[in-house]
Amino acid sequence: MQTETVLYIILSGIIALLLALFQYLKKEKSLSKKQILFSFLRFVSYFGTLLLIINPKFKSQYVFTEKPNLVIAVDNTSSVKHLKQDQKALELVTHLKTNKKLQEKFNLAVYTFDNDLKSSDSINFKGTQTHITNAFKNLNQIYKHSVSPTILITDGNATYGIDYASKPIQYNQPVYPIILGDTISYTDLKIQQLNVNKYAYLKNKFPVEAILVYEGHASVSSKFQIIQKNQVIYSEVLHFTKLKNSHVLNFTLPTTNVGVTNLKAEIIPLENEKNKTNNLKNFAIEVIDQKSKIALVSDILHPDIGAFKKSIERNELRSVSILHPNETTFNYDDFQLIIIYQPNFKFNKIYQKLKATKRNVFIIIGAKTDLGFINKNTSNYQIEITNQFENYQAELNEINSPFQVNDIDFESYPPLYSHYGKTQFQVPFQTILNKTINGISLSQPLLATFEDLDHKEAVLFGENIWQWRAQSFLNTNNFNAFDDFIGKLIQYLASNKKRSRLTVDYESFYEGSNSVIIKAEYFDKNYVFDDSGALQITVTNRSTQTKKTFPLLLKGNHYEVDLSSLKPSSYNFTIKTTGENIAKSGRFEILAYNVEQQFLNADVTRLNQVATNTTGKSYFVDDTSTLISDLLNDNRFTPIQKSKKETMPLIDWKYLLAIIVLSLSAEWFLRKYNGLI
Repeated sequence: MQTETVLYIILSGIIALLLALFQYLKKEKSLSKKQILFSFLRFVSYFGTLLLIINPKFKSQYVFTEKPNLVIAVDNTSSVKHLKQDQKALELVTHLKTNKKLQEKFNLAVYTFDNDLKSSDSINFKGTQTHITNAFKNLNQIYKHSVSPTILITDGNATYGIDYASKPIQYNQPVYPIILGDTISYTDLKIQQLNVNKYAYLKNKFPVEAILVYEGHASVSSKFQIIQKNQVIYSEVLHFTKLKNSHVLNFTLPTTNVGVTNLKAEIIPLENEKNKTNNLKNFAIEVIDQKSKIALVSDILHPDIGAFKKSIERNELRSVSILHPNETTFNYDDFQLIIIYQPNFKFNKIYQKLKATKRNVFIIIGAKTDLGFINKNTSNYQIEITNQFENYQAELNEINSPFQVNDIDFESYPPLYSHYGKTQFQVPFQTILNKTINGISLSQPLLATFEDLDHKEAVLFGENIWQWRAQSFLNTNNFNAFDDFIGKLIQYLASNKKRSRLTVDYESFYEGSNSVIIKAEYFDKNYVFDDSGALQITVTNRSTQTKKTFPLLLKGNHYEVDLSSLKPSSYNFTIKTTGENIAKSGRFEILAYNVEQQFLNADVTRLNQVATNTTGKSYFVDDTSTLISDLLNDNRFTPIQKSKKETMPLIDWKYLLAIIVLSLSAEWFLRKYNGLI
């Protein structure tokens, strides 16, 4: 406390005392015991009030000991059980958690991981994907500013994500991998990878690439074949040696029927093979008649054009043709959707043709758009012309959308640049994205759609959407989120189907190791999303005719059901709404494939590399007796004694206010009791 403050406190004490004595001595020559008590209570009230005005600050310091964290991350996938290491892993976790010396030195935290990281010690080894990179990424966020050595209990066989042992994967804690498995080399033939497109066209051939790998020393031969409906449609005899231990096959297969075609790739196992699961792989391809053709018409060069083309063509069912508005070969009947990028007077003929043909259209309005031309050539909306520009960020409208839109963290995306001014719609419309500036919603659409009996139209009021695609990659390490969003918008616009009160989003087939998720949206009679609906899905196995019914759960702005518990087969499904005669039906396939059962032993090389890169040390699960000793004796993980200083102003001390109130109340009561009031 400063000297000046101390002097103020002393002075306020003197002033409070003089005021109290003056008020009780001005009519009396001497003080009685009662008056002394009254003077004291008055002094306390005055002195406390003056102290609040001065508001001195008191500093305190306390010392505490901060223990480092010990993170135990356990691989919770079925590959651990497949390698028969599950019991050893459970025993190790129990031993670490109950060790008293570790508890004294560390704050223990147990996590499990498969595709996601979970803070839990419930271990069942049922995960279907191993995403070690994601586990490191999430742990780094949690323990970014602390000392947290990490015990990684895993077989090291990652099935998802980028290489977790590479240098770019930053994890700022020492990692101690506990290797579940052995280094024994077994003779094995396997299908390392099978590359095939998701879609193919009727009466055409689609390419297949198969990568086959042999682990062993002797020279062997085997036959690789593709089977469809118990018939071999492709086969090839392959020879392997210790040096020639892989083959890459490239071939084509014919398509005969529209729809999902199931096939099986197989390399005949050797007699002494231990793991025959990785000799088979089921795959499927959806055969379609033709692509959806989309025209993207632009008068300028802009990165947005390339971003739209890449996002749309990520779905192999669609192709994009980039055209100039003056092209004479422009045949509207060839395209299901016309995208007009930043129109001006050069688009006059195209607009006239669009009005005559009632084609579905997607218009992008940016800084180079001629708003006068837009207002003259459309009666659906009018844009205020201010000759000013603004950057608008996006906010998802979850209430009323013409198709299912997932929140892909739009608020983290860069702003779009466009004209400043309000848009007045003359027709009913649905807002997908709202405009915001500095987090404040403008109640103006950034992306809107509307439709009538003849056509559908969408308008995006901003350019530089290529930056959104780049931000999507920064957020998730891929373009999938943004591409899926654009894909759903294009799918809605390219279809001539009328809007339905119940829409369903699903895949034609699912890999056995992936989640089987079906989503649905349910709207009321005004086409506003209804979050009070009761939706159920009935799934019928086409082979056994067994039926199962599941409820769809509300997830934000859509309903969802996870059917990952279903066995691989072909299924029909029907989604119904309770209380209304509304239903949607479909069909999907679940392919038999378990990626976690493709391994024979642990990936020792990568786990050793992780330990080296993070200044840790690797151990085998059968030889972890020195692990606890190494952790206890490592000087990097000693508890740290820290001190913390706190400054508290007197005005925050509630007891002083209570003392003032008590002294005033006591003085009033005693004076009243003695008849002085």
